[in-house]
Amino acid sequence: MVHGAIQMSLETGGGPLTARVMTVIRQRIANRSLIAGARLPSIRALAQSQQVSTSTVADAYERLVAEGAIQSRPGSGFYVASQAAPLALSEIGPKLDRAIDPLWVSRQSLDAGDDDLKPGCGWLPPAWFPEEGLRRALRGLARADSAALSDYGTPLGLAPLRQLIGRRLTEKGVEASPDQILLTESGTQSIDLICRFLVEPGDVVLVDDPCYFNFQALLRAHRVTMVSVPYTPNGPDLDAFAKVCAERRPRLYITNSAIHNPTGATLSPVTAHRVLKLADQFALTIVEDDIFADFETQPAPRLAAFDGLQRVVQIGSFSKTLSASARCGFIAARPDWIDGLVDLKIATTFGAGRLNAEVTLAVLRDGGYRKHLEALRLRLSRARVEVGARLHDLGLTPWIEPQAGMFLWCRLPDGIEASAVARAALSQKIVLAPGNAFSVAQSAGSYLRFNVSQCQDERVFTVLKAAIGEALKAESRP
Repeated sequence: MVHGAIQMSLETGGGPLTARVMTVIRQRIANRSLIAGARLPSIRALAQSQQVSTSTVADAYERLVAEGAIQSRPGSGFYVASQAAPLALSEIGPKLDRAIDPLWVSRQSLDAGDDDLKPGCGWLPPAWFPEEGLRRALRGLARADSAALSDYGTPLGLAPLRQLIGRRLTEKGVEASPDQILLTESGTQSIDLICRFLVEPGDVVLVDDPCYFNFQALLRAHRVTMVSVPYTPNGPDLDAFAKVCAERRPRLYITNSAIHNPTGATLSPVTAHRVLKLADQFALTIVEDDIFADFETQPAPRLAAFDGLQRVVQIGSFSKTLSASARCGFIAARPDWIDGLVDLKIATTFGAGRLNAEVTLAVLRDGGYRKHLEALRLRLSRARVEVGARLHDLGLTPWIEPQAGMFLWCRLPDGIEASAVARAALSQKIVLAPGNAFSVAQSAGSYLRFNVSQCQDERVFTVLKAAIGEALKAESRP
């Protein structure tokens, strides 16, 4: 494209002339009137045609070069730069089911309006959190010194909270000194830091099938190769696990142990020992996500406890039982890895979120938190029974009967695709969690994950019944 064919006008818009020149060029690039490689008018030519000074155009061009929107070629002029496509996580990897992918449930749940229902989301309703304890913590923090309200936190994070977390880990059989604990903004950030620390693009990472969908989304962002093994009621399928380790040599294995997401299953001691033997044999690091620990009525085996934090890194957060808004998580790892993780944390977020850590500490120290957990476990137990019975009446079959937690992993009647039911429900402002969002192998197309705490509205079952009915009719048509 020759520059003489480019038409620009500064007649509309206000503000400094330099900014107006830049805006017009950006708009032409955005609507593809100027494509990558197109030559822009010379400084003098554009200044004359638009009746502005050459210094105005020169300044606009220099700023656009600094932005990366255009390029300067000495002796030739200015050209539209190639516009790199933004990273689209949903486009990384094979297009197995683009309608519903690992980010689908998160986007629908987080974008849902106040009137929408979210039986597919992964958190408690606001009324199920310890609201009064949070308000007491915030009132107390309002009287704290200015450093607690305004200053950066230390690299490892608030020391009293790390000490308290260490004591809580000991109750689960995991020995970790405060210096082995790094506070993070969330469980998600914990996994992100560990991936930055331990894997490179192209490395093989092992996950369960099904597994938490955001594990997949994060791993796609790190451009690793995901492989999966079937998950059983006692943990990963050991034969498949051993085969993948021998053939693919994965760098990491990311899993839940105490309460598996989405199935609600619990790792058995026998499976845990075998997994650790395979990890040692094949130099595999295990990331144990333990964010559902406070839902347990009886402690389940922890890989980190059996291993002593040698090959296992344990992460946790308080978003499931304390607050999804006051983001606070942690990493417990071997001492020689902590410094590297701290460096990455500083590089990516600089200071620790001290305000959230102070709120979390205050609530955990409040005697009401343990009472809240006791009441919450009982409430969830009742909800699992009640919701399970309602789903059974609609023809859904639970994969197992979980002993704790908020999830029921249920199979739809034969021939019905969960994705179709989820799309039909979404049109009625009900967000469901279809199985293939959790499955790397795309082998869970007939499953839905239900959050029993979010299934307290009758509309959930009315809409679900209608969606299943429509799917059954469609299946029976010739």
